[in-house]
Amino acid sequence: MKHLRAVGIGIIIWILGVSVYNLSFYISFVEDAQQQANILLSIAVMPLVWFGAKQYYKKGTNTHGYWVGQTFFLTATALDALITVPVFIIPSGGSYYQFFTDLGFWLIGFEFISITVLYWYIKLRINKQNQTT
Repeated sequence: MKHLRAVGIGIIIWILGVSVYNLSFYISFVEDAQQQANILLSIAVMPLVWFGAKQYYKKGTNTHGYWVGQTFFLTATALDALITVPVFIIPSGGSYYQFFTDLGFWLIGFEFISITVLYWYIKLRINKQNQTT
């Protein structure tokens, strides 16, 4: 596995995800702004992670999607702990505990891993099977 490549792509996914999350507060279609931000982030994570997986596998590596997705998610989690929580969450009255025990956080983590596994399975496994038959 190309760890540096996966971490770099994870950083890009995190930057774009935090941008979507923060920009969502300027658009109002749900009364609860926090819930709206989480909904938009969970929707945005799908194409972001899919694109990240596409970029990772472009170089022909064959690492299982679970490990790549886990690296993307752990990178985002570390950046959340270092930047997101102290800069955005704590000033608005939240805490590390609230952030990391929120069900939405873990559902998004599940999205990271499952989308990367799905990409790996569809693009690498099925394409490889089609080439051998």
